[in-house]
Amino acid sequence: MLMCYNKGMEEIVMDVRNCRMCGSLYNYIGGPYRGLCPRCVQKMEDKFAKVKEYIEENPGATMTMISEECDVTPEQIQRWVREDRLAFADDSPIGIPCEGCGTMIKSGRFCDKCRANMANGFSQAYAQPEPAKPQRKTDSNAKMRFFE
Repeated sequence: MLMCYNKGMEEIVMDVRNCRMCGSLYNYIGGPYRGLCPRCVQKMEDKFAKVKEYIEENPGATMTMISEECDVTPEQIQRWVREDRLAFADDSPIGIPCEGCGTMIKSGRFCDKCRANMANGFSQAYAQPEPAKPQRKTDSNAKMRFFE
């Protein structure tokens, strides 16, 4: 972190980092491409547009074909699919595994079944708890008896 001061002597905190693509220093402000400078973010957005256009023009393309033609790693394409930025048609040969059960899906992180299970689990977790049953009163003089 870098501390700077403006003309009014107010303290400004800058989170200066190195870009993991080009190595340049930049002021980190967050965003979908963590660790990339604004120039490299723009390059990634340009590549995304190119990949999206290629997929629309070639719906039967494989991950390898898309990767080679658009100069993007398969891992980056998978990241865009998991973020729901890219989706493939049902007849496309491309699919990624569901993070829950491993079934091949065309977009997102979870298949419909796992998504429904999670939604059901969340609704049960936030459901109103059942009222506690009143405890039975015990007689302090009560004793255990045995019959012979």
